[in-house]
Amino acid sequence: MNGIFDTAVNAFRVESIRKRLLYTFMILGIFMLGGLVAVPGIDGEKFTTVIRKWGQLASIMDLISGGGLMHASILSLGVSPYINASIIIQLLTVVIPALEDMSKEGETGRKKMDKITRYSAIGLALVQAIMFTYSTRSALNSSLPIWLNGTLVAITFTAGAAIVVFLGEKINDKGIGNGVSLIIFAGIVNRLPDMVKTLYSKCVDISSKIENAVLGTIVGILVFLLVAVISVAIIVFVLYVQNAERRIPVQYSKKVIGRQQRGGNRDYLPLKVNMSGVMPVIFTMSLLSIPSIIVTLFFNESQNKFAQFLKQSFTGSWYYYVIYFFLIIAFTFFYTSINFHPVEIANNINKNGGMINGIRSGKPTTDFIKATAFRLNWIEAFFLVLVCIVPTVIGILTGFENVWFAGTSVLILTGVANDLIVQVEGELEIRSPKGFLEDLTIKSGRR
Repeated sequence: MNGIFDTAVNAFRVESIRKRLLYTFMILGIFMLGGLVAVPGIDGEKFTTVIRKWGQLASIMDLISGGGLMHASILSLGVSPYINASIIIQLLTVVIPALEDMSKEGETGRKKMDKITRYSAIGLALVQAIMFTYSTRSALNSSLPIWLNGTLVAITFTAGAAIVVFLGEKINDKGIGNGVSLIIFAGIVNRLPDMVKTLYSKCVDISSKIENAVLGTIVGILVFLLVAVISVAIIVFVLYVQNAERRIPVQYSKKVIGRQQRGGNRDYLPLKVNMSGVMPVIFTMSLLSIPSIIVTLFFNESQNKFAQFLKQSFTGSWYYYVIYFFLIIAFTFFYTSINFHPVEIANNINKNGGMINGIRSGKPTTDFIKATAFRLNWIEAFFLVLVCIVPTVIGILTGFENVWFAGTSVLILTGVANDLIVQVEGELEIRSPKGFLEDLTIKSGRR
């Protein structure tokens, strides 16, 4: 904890980092204010009533939008169109050779991929905005023709999504950290006071059910502290696993260049346990939300029993969590398979004159790295299941389902905060004259 505090203090002492941090906070503040601007042509109360009927899907989307969805704000779509576009482009990169070649072109290719993702996000935002407008048409104001009012609302939703993408890119360009991730982070942080308020209300209800007032107050306080401690414990556990890595020792051969002898040192290949991050969970949630979206948009639940059964099946039933369990495991292996390349890693080790102890170069090295990553995938998959499903199930059983940290929220909060701290520490190292001189001294000593 002291290390994090020291990093924050040192970051604000460096003018360039301080400016980038303040710029990032300013953009996040604009995002928060944007969530308070209402969409014209729609009745906010009616819109909120309709959205609440979406159940778990509405909670997830409202969380990502920073609470803007329930308030019918112009930023109601949040970053969900951008996330969906990123997922689609990543999947298409595997099957379309042109996109795969573009992704390997370095900085130029990255900019092209970002541009494609950006335009894809706007297109998806338009489709999603039309679906939103159609499904909430009962909340449209009657002062204008319905087609004109609906067009205005859909365009406003799309423009709000474009603003969110723009804000995220501004953080990437002039701020610090990943813009889209920080916007999601800000949306979740924005909901924390409501979660604390809900927890307080639950504890008050428990206290009121006990006849002895003093005993009731003590029980309420203990319940509040217990939930707070468990929440902190979950965060610490997630941070520990996210920073955990399997280090494979690599021995590099000695090389003589001129009069200098280089190499001969021992290093390691770090393989992170949580290699996929939160992406398997996002994939799973996106897939499981499709039936609810279809039912909400195209069927009348009160008149169609099959639609009612379908929606109930994908909003918290026991088989919903069974499907959730297996899909997280499947997507963990899938996402790692398209982003982790053991052949390239083995070739890079071989090109630099390295060798894993006890493993021959070439295919045996590739197979060893692949087998190690496969075993880590099992640990990662069950870790994601444990963090995402167990707190939710406990919350439902205890009546604290709106209080417990959802798995996705914890993973995003800890992951983004962790990456931000690492990035700030990296910037401090680069700008630290002392660290630079120490590196020169170490290198001179090695020579």
